[in-house]
Amino acid sequence: MSEIPAKATESEDPSAGARAMAADGLASAVGGALAADGVQPGDAMWQSSPPGSIYDYIKVASFSIGPDGLVDQWSLRAEHLFGIPADRAVGMDPIETFIDPRLRERGMRKMAEILDGREWTGVVPFRTPKDAEGECGREGLAEVYVMPTRTEDGEKAAVCIVVDVRTLRSIETDLAASQAIFGQSPFGFLLIDADLRVRRANHRFASVFGGEPDDHRGKGVHDYLQRGEAERVAATLRRVLETGNSITDMHVTGFVPGSDERRHWSVNLYRVHSGSGRPIGIAWLGTDITSRRAAAREAAAARRNLALLNEAGARIGNSLDLETTARQLLDVVVPGFCDLATVDLYQGLLVGDETPPGLADGSAELRRVAFASAVSDAPFTGTGVPVAVGAVHHYPFNSPCADALRTARPQTVPGEDGGLVQSTLAVPMVAHDTVVGLVQFARTKGSEPFGDRDRDLAVELAARAAVCIDNARLYRREHQRALILQRSLLPPGDPEASGLDIACRYLPGNANTGRPSEVGGDWFDVIELPGHRTALVVGDVIGRGLRAAVAMGELRTAVRTLAQLDLEPAEVLSQLDEIARGLGAPG
Repeated sequence: MSEIPAKATESEDPSAGARAMAADGLASAVGGALAADGVQPGDAMWQSSPPGSIYDYIKVASFSIGPDGLVDQWSLRAEHLFGIPADRAVGMDPIETFIDPRLRERGMRKMAEILDGREWTGVVPFRTPKDAEGECGREGLAEVYVMPTRTEDGEKAAVCIVVDVRTLRSIETDLAASQAIFGQSPFGFLLIDADLRVRRANHRFASVFGGEPDDHRGKGVHDYLQRGEAERVAATLRRVLETGNSITDMHVTGFVPGSDERRHWSVNLYRVHSGSGRPIGIAWLGTDITSRRAAAREAAAARRNLALLNEAGARIGNSLDLETTARQLLDVVVPGFCDLATVDLYQGLLVGDETPPGLADGSAELRRVAFASAVSDAPFTGTGVPVAVGAVHHYPFNSPCADALRTARPQTVPGEDGGLVQSTLAVPMVAHDTVVGLVQFARTKGSEPFGDRDRDLAVELAARAAVCIDNARLYRREHQRALILQRSLLPPGDPEASGLDIACRYLPGNANTGRPSEVGGDWFDVIELPGHRTALVVGDVIGRGLRAAVAMGELRTAVRTLAQLDLEPAEVLSQLDEIARGLGAPG
């Protein structure tokens, strides 16, 4: 503005320059700013100042003083600032009207200097006169810029540009607060303009994405995010700019320079307005939630694992059949824990071998007893040659699966190139320090890789199934022994007795269910007695299993012995009752 007085002095029409000095001064400032952006006077934008300019905040007022030291022009902004309409203000002495009586002498000296052609800038305390209703005026502080000029007659006059200091102090406070919040924020802070370009970035954002805050000016979301994510975020920014609706906790995924680690941010967006209410851009407030997301995933995984363990406890072990128990394990883990799974049991256990292989060399024969898949019905091929369910096979001595069987420790098997499986956990099934088989959990490509928590869960699931399978093995062994003992004690299929045709049939009590029956203490016998007599015996020992079969054998022997003594049937039963009581007594 220092050049404006010279311009007015050199004008061919000094009166016109004097009357429009304030407007020309402001227009020159705006015009200079627009010219810097390539806008020339005469363009459509030159006809009015852009909404949201600095003058909307500062609220500059102007008035002019004639050669007599009285107000001869009064702007609308001056009416607003001082609360005095133009018809009342024109002709007033500004010193007498606005200046405190104690400062009027000094004010008059300044006015004389101004009318003598001197420029002056200063801060002046003022108070407005009483209004038309007699209400006292207000006091204030004005920053005044006085520029000398001349009238049409060549007399000296002045143009005054006035700003309310309170407004300036308020702007300074707002700027300081804005700078403190923007610059010291622990979150990434961006101001994005209407073209979706960064106009300002804070140090926190620059510390993450590199460089200084000014280095990010003019960049767009495509400079920070991959294409698909950038387009999604840009569409959201345009929607916020158009509608004014704020966005809270929008999750954005990307990478920071120099790192391959995927990062996650929570972003809040809201539209920013100028002093006149015009939308001028978007504020972006982002915070890194990568650790929080990881913690949430860990918590979710822990809950999922606990639910799997609860389900395993409820579903595994309801049957004393080895194959059924293996299938129950896979029903629990697929697809809740993995995508494919198999169970191999030692062939010796399945054929009734008394000595399980244990921790031998891991290369003994195994039979695949169960397979489950959430993605394919094909045999599991994650660890070598495909093996069908029911097939007997063995693992090579140096293979990871053989190592797992030999050491009783889980092994991780990477997937084959081009194959479906990403990785496999080969977990030995250990019960009472005895390895009874191997379970393999596999995840396909695209699934989350196995972690340490998954490994621990796999070991726990395999151990639970192993105990159930070992119990089933022990039950099968006892059942087979009891069955052999019972069959050896029962009469042959067609018992013979002189003078009699005997027909018999032995059916276990639950044979009609279609399931393998437990061996009980039921028996029958045909005994030839002296004198061409025959004794027919039917008995029942309470209980099931090997103990019942042994008790049955003891009672059968006692009956045969007593019958050979040629006793009456009642005497035989009486003696047999005494023997039975002795069998049931402790010790």
